[in-house]
Amino acid sequence: MEVTEIHEYLPHRYPFLFIDRVIEFEANKHIVALKNVSVNEQVFNGHFPGNPIFPGVYIVEALAQASGILAFKSKNRTLNDGYVYYLAGTDKTKFKRSVAPGDQLRLEVEMVRIRSHWMKASGKAYVEDQLVCSTLMTCVEQKVS
Repeated sequence: MEVTEIHEYLPHRYPFLFIDRVIEFEANKHIVALKNVSVNEQVFNGHFPGNPIFPGVYIVEALAQASGILAFKSKNRTLNDGYVYYLAGTDKTKFKRSVAPGDQLRLEVEMVRIRSHWMKASGKAYVEDQLVCSTLMTCVEQKVS
């Protein structure tokens, strides 16, 4: 799935879209997506000059965005159906290593449970084969007007 198709499932746009490509998807099971971390990201102007580190909350957001795609595609919905998924909570979030410009995040999300308007998912982010972040997420679906 390329970025133009990703736009059908996520309301996010530059500079807050953190999914560049989806490389694997199985409905109601899992998704694997990629985020290329570029030195041109606006956040590096202040986080941190001379020692650029991609913020951990952005990594969690990237995992949440992958979760949103997983939920939408599993339900055969797009944004045009009038719904959006929001990150409602995280548990057991751990950061194992810094992420810097030039790194590529591999975002792996497994669905733990899905109900009519919410989903629990387990997310892990890797750079190459090194675990960067792990978290449990709750995402909720809301109708937008």
